[in-house]
Amino acid sequence: MLSFPPHLVQEYLDRFGMRHGNTVLDPFAGTGTTLVECKKRGIASVGIESNPMAQFASSVKLDWSVDPTALSDYASAVAERTRTDIARDGHSDWNDLPLFTADNGTRAPLRCLTPEQTKLLLKDSISPLPLHKTLVLLDAIDSCGDFPLPRYGRLALAHALVRDIGNLKFGPEVGVGKLKNDAPVVDSWLAHMRTMIDDLVQTRDRTAVPACIHEGDARRVDQILIPRSVDAVITSPPYPNEKDYTRTTRLESVILGLIGDASGLRELKKNLVRSNTRGVYKGDTDDLEIATHAAIQEVANTIEQRRLDMGKTSGFERMYARVTKLYFGGMAKHLAALRTILAPGARLAYVVGDQASYLRVMIRTGTLLADIAQTLGYRVEGIDLFRTRLSTATGEYLREEVVLLQWPR
Repeated sequence: MLSFPPHLVQEYLDRFGMRHGNTVLDPFAGTGTTLVECKKRGIASVGIESNPMAQFASSVKLDWSVDPTALSDYASAVAERTRTDIARDGHSDWNDLPLFTADNGTRAPLRCLTPEQTKLLLKDSISPLPLHKTLVLLDAIDSCGDFPLPRYGRLALAHALVRDIGNLKFGPEVGVGKLKNDAPVVDSWLAHMRTMIDDLVQTRDRTAVPACIHEGDARRVDQILIPRSVDAVITSPPYPNEKDYTRTTRLESVILGLIGDASGLRELKKNLVRSNTRGVYKGDTDDLEIATHAAIQEVANTIEQRRLDMGKTSGFERMYARVTKLYFGGMAKHLAALRTILAPGARLAYVVGDQASYLRVMIRTGTLLADIAQTLGYRVEGIDLFRTRLSTATGEYLREEVVLLQWPR
């Protein structure tokens, strides 16, 4: 999935006539683009997100009540303590303080993650010394200030881990790039803290605008929100492909303690719409929701027949047809549950894209999603072309679209 840009949210807020007094929902909220744009405009918003790291990031980004000066003082205190503690262990953060050694003249052992945590990460996601300094910084973040200041510190650390401290690289899927023996952990964290402080200075007049995000399953939205409470939906759900969305936030989720072991990761994945073979489980039944949908069954059958024709026998390839049906069944379940919480005449925008990840069989996600919505009682207003993108599977340009729906008045 490509990025969900703020200007697209702004466009559909305008087209849907959203203003003060309305409430906008993003049921696949991610890190809160829709919710932040609503709050900037004085529009109430609510989000749902299954990934605890993304939900945490959104919740912090929506809290504009903290005093920027207090946050700046907190950041300075955390940085000073971290540098001192790193130096006392016999290390330094890029020579920003004189190097001290431990009492016995040797460097203290490097801190590390538990074996269970380490198993969750891509190998070499972060090098030993940057990890040690990160864990020292995390201790300082959690002990140097009162709530809610450490929440901002943790979010800044999550940004720094992905962008500056760790060894990750991002393309169609997250991977490991050039290994860094060291990294400027404190300086990187401070840079992200200063960005948040600057943003808070600019948003003090919008602190009272209602905005919240729930950690939950978008397929059970009717169990989370109040009936007839939502005037518009603007969202970008996952697409059916082989992208494991939990891997994108794995490093920061593990280090911040949001995922601790394999069972925690499994429970997280079970709350997601099935969009890749790494998140499919024996007990999954979402495919029953679209068992009579001829077009989706045809796509799944085409994928399976191509697998057989090509002689593909791996466990992942054998699941391609099933995950396609599970994905659209999950989206059908979401749209069905959504109906009770929509106000009469509510309007919806779903940003989705064509896919050809499964043995180069084309999946017209927007067209199929619109058809599912129509069978559930929604009116399809149209499908806008947002942009095209290059398929890594076929080398062709695929459509990324906005499916426009309306719930009857």
